[in-house]
Amino acid sequence: MEKITPRWEWRTFGRSFGDAEARLAALTPEGVQESDEDYLLSGAGGNVKVRAGLMDIKLLQQVNADGLEQWTPVMKAGFPLPASEVTRVFESLKLPLPELTRASYTFDAFIEAFAEEGGAIRKVDVHKRRVRYTVGGCTAEFSDVVANGKPTRTIAVESTDAEAVIRAVRELGLGGYTNTSYPRGLAALIDDEPERYAVIDAGTNSIKFHIGERDREGRWRTVVDRAELTRLGEGLAQQGVIIDAALERTVAAIAGMADEAKRHGVRAIAAVGTAGLRIAANGNEVVAAIQARTGVHIEVISGEEESRLAYLAAMSGLGLKTGSLVVFDTGGGSSQFTFGHDSNVDERFSVDVGAVRYTERYQLDGAVSPDTLREAMAAISADLSRIDGRPVPDKLVAMGGAVTNITAVRHGLATYDPAVVQGTLLDRAEIDRQIELYRSRDAEARRAIVGLQPKRAEVILAGACIVRTVMEKLGKHNFTVSDRGLRHGVLAERFDA
Repeated sequence: MEKITPRWEWRTFGRSFGDAEARLAALTPEGVQESDEDYLLSGAGGNVKVRAGLMDIKLLQQVNADGLEQWTPVMKAGFPLPASEVTRVFESLKLPLPELTRASYTFDAFIEAFAEEGGAIRKVDVHKRRVRYTVGGCTAEFSDVVANGKPTRTIAVESTDAEAVIRAVRELGLGGYTNTSYPRGLAALIDDEPERYAVIDAGTNSIKFHIGERDREGRWRTVVDRAELTRLGEGLAQQGVIIDAALERTVAAIAGMADEAKRHGVRAIAAVGTAGLRIAANGNEVVAAIQARTGVHIEVISGEEESRLAYLAAMSGLGLKTGSLVVFDTGGGSSQFTFGHDSNVDERFSVDVGAVRYTERYQLDGAVSPDTLREAMAAISADLSRIDGRPVPDKLVAMGGAVTNITAVRHGLATYDPAVVQGTLLDRAEIDRQIELYRSRDAEARRAIVGLQPKRAEVILAGACIVRTVMEKLGKHNFTVSDRGLRHGVLAERFDA
C-alpha cells in the first residue's frame, strides 16, 4: 500500500445540523460519491470495513487535547484473504484470534466463519452518499448513510493540520458537537441508542443545565434538568463588569455540567449567554475564559433572540395553538417578552429588568419596610413602561427561576418536580401572599420556606415583584407557569430534525 500521511479526523452523526447544513449548501461541491460497504464492528477495535472488494483497516494512533482522532490506514487487501491477513483483522478489532481452518478466506467464507449473528464481530451493511467540500483548507464531507436499513447523516472534517480541523469545525458552527468515529456512530445507530443533547443557559443569576434524549420517533425525554445559582451578575450593576469570584463560581458550575454531559454520552452541547454577558464590559473576556477552562463556548444571544426561543419553548411545552399569547421570562439581569397570536410571533424584546439589580439597589435580600417595597415596585413599574397600554392577551405564560420557585413554594415542594410545576395557574392573590412572605423575612429565614431554593433566597422578593408588576400592566389576574425555559427552546431550535 502506498505511503499515506496520517490525518486528523473529526465527525459527528445526527438527523440535522442546523446552520452547518446551510453553510455547506452555500459552498460548491467538489464531488459526489456513492458506495456500498460492509463495516466489521467489535466495540473496541479499529475502523475495519470491506469496500470495493478490499479489506480496509485504519487504526487509531492518538487523540489530541481537542478530542481529534488521528487514524492511519494500515491495510488494504483483496479477497481471498490469506490467514495471515485474517490475523491482522482480529488484531485490529482487538479480539482474540479464533482457530483458522483455511489457508485463505473469500469474503463470504470470512463472514460465515467469523461474523455470524451473535458473534464477536458484527457485520453492518452500509450505503453512503458523500458530498465533498473544502472548508478552511480542510476536506469536509456531508453524507447520507443507511446502516442495516436505518438512516442517519454525518458531517466529517479532516486534514493533516489539527488546528485547521478545529477552525473548520467552528466555522461550520459545530464547535459544541462531540467527535464520534464511524464505528462508534454506526454501533449507536443499529443499537437504537437514543440521541442525547445538552444545553447550558448561562444566566445572570443561575446556570441552567438540560440534557434531552430523543427516541426514534422524535419524542424528547428529559434526562437531566437542573440549575446552579452562581450569581454571575453579582456587583454588575455597580461595577459594570463580571467580578472574579462570580467567574470562578460559574466556571466550576459549567465544568461540572460539561463533565456530566460527557458521562451521559451527549452528541453536542449548546451553550447560550444572556443579559449578564450582554451587559458586562468584560463579557468577551469572560466567555473566552470559560471556554479556555471548560471547553464550552458560550454564544451570547440578543434579548430578542432570547424572547423568541422562550416563546418557542412555551408554545411546544404547553401545547398552545390558538389565541393571543404573551410569554415573559424574568431572570437575574433582564426580562424577555414575546407577543404573538396562534403560532405567530408579532413582537419580541428584552428590557433590563432583572431580580439582581433591584435586590442590590433596594436591599431586598433582607426584610424591608412596606415603604421600601413600594419604592422598589415603583421603580420596576417605571422600567417596565414598554409593556404599558397593550391589549389584554388571551393567555399569559411566565417562566424563569423566580417563577418556578414561586410555583414550588405554592405547592410546598420539598423536592422540585417539573411535572407538578409545568402548567400551574397562579393568580394575583398568591403572588401578593408570597411577596409579603418574603418581605417580612431576611434571607436566612426565607431559606426555611419549603419549595424555595436556598441560594435564591436573596433575589426571590425582587423576582416576585417583577412578576406582580407584569400581571398588573397586562391586565391579567392569573398566568400559566412554563417549566420549559430558554434551554428547551434552544434544544428544539438546534437539535430537532
